[in-house]
Amino acid sequence: MRGAHWLYGVHAVEAALRNPARRLRRLLLTEAAEASLAARLAPPWAVPAERAEGGRLDQLLGRETVHQGAALLADPLAVPMLAAALDRGGPVVVLDQVSDPRNVGAILRSAAAFGAAAVVVQERHAPEESGALAKAASGALERVPLLRAVNLARTLVALKAAGCWVVGLDAGGGRLDGATLKGRRVALVLGGEGAGLRRLTRDTCDEVAGLPMPGGIESLNVAAAAAVALYELVRGG
Repeated sequence: MRGAHWLYGVHAVEAALRNPARRLRRLLLTEAAEASLAARLAPPWAVPAERAEGGRLDQLLGRETVHQGAALLADPLAVPMLAAALDRGGPVVVLDQVSDPRNVGAILRSAAAFGAAAVVVQERHAPEESGALAKAASGALERVPLLRAVNLARTLVALKAAGCWVVGLDAGGGRLDGATLKGRRVALVLGGEGAGLRRLTRDTCDEVAGLPMPGGIESLNVAAAAAVALYELVRGG
């Protein structure tokens, strides 16, 4: 696990400050960001705020970073065991070599919105926890467990043993229909950007289903596909 890293953006910083499981080290805020954060979460905070100008944060985080004047140095969250994550209700989202941290963050956000129990990524071929991932998650990184699997196929087998029906999302399958999955706990598996599901991952699924897209577009970005698929599961349930 990597060492401490910077989280940024008001939503991500606020969520981390609210999370008692986070080990926090430094909090840098512009005057405007401090006022915005205080309106959302009354101080005192778990770590004292240090005043910083926007230019200093640009130098620290990169000029292209949309930090909104808030940066929090924190240790990565501990990775829970699968059994502990499954104690939570809802579907499980499994990502097969999804490598863009912004996509993983956006999927975490959708997972939180639709009541997913956890998001599972690979130990390799998946991004580390980072500021970009946390910013895209908009606070969901602190709410939805992010698990790492050494062997994805074995994790899918373990999910089956725990009572999950494993559905791979792929355009070559049938139609994903939440109504037909009512009463089942689903583990939804999505493939990486461009490549889709790997053969072994696909073969390990109980079924493969796709999203109906009558508009003529062949595929969606993986984060958008995850949001639509999770909505379909909630709608059908």
